[in-house]
Amino acid sequence: MSEIQQLIALLPATSKWSYDAYYAFSEKLVEEGKTTGPDQSPAMIEYSRLNLHRMKKWNKVGDLLPGCANELKNVKPQTWYVLSEPWCGDAAQSLPFISKMAGNSEGKIELVILLRDENPSIMDRYLTNGGRSIPKLIALSETGEELFTWGPRPEKAQELVVTLKNDASVSADEMKERLHKWYAENKGKDVQQEILNLIVS
Repeated sequence: MSEIQQLIALLPATSKWSYDAYYAFSEKLVEEGKTTGPDQSPAMIEYSRLNLHRMKKWNKVGDLLPGCANELKNVKPQTWYVLSEPWCGDAAQSLPFISKMAGNSEGKIELVILLRDENPSIMDRYLTNGGRSIPKLIALSETGEELFTWGPRPEKAQELVVTLKNDASVSADEMKERLHKWYAENKGKDVQQEILNLIVS
């Protein structure tokens, strides 16, 4: 058993979420005017509300790429662990498609969502440029071998974020707006294609 598998095995069942359970949990938080984590500021609560709307939209209208389902049926059995939080905008844009991919694998892929802030020992193994950026997908084989990782966002979205951060004239709010506009126009295509490329490599 690998070290990451040992860490995950120690987690209580209640801290491992299916996508449906995670979505329902997000709904409950929004109904109660809350979010996850110690920061319960109006801004963080509003992020969770917006992200629930984003997940709901992609649950309804998000489509898999042509041929994606057939490719997924042929993968070897594996578990996808995704570190996430309801207040994370990138997670809300990607998780519905990751869930659809797992759901169309005819049982070959199990999706398990872990809350980032409850699992620092896992998160800190998968930092992005030294930061705890999410979502972070970690794919493990049946024997606990790490097959690949993905996240926190598609490469083109990451390039956009870097460009906007380096532009002093772009505010944080404008950067978020342009990033989510990119996601809306891309419709989950790059999330799926990048993960498919990792699976078959």
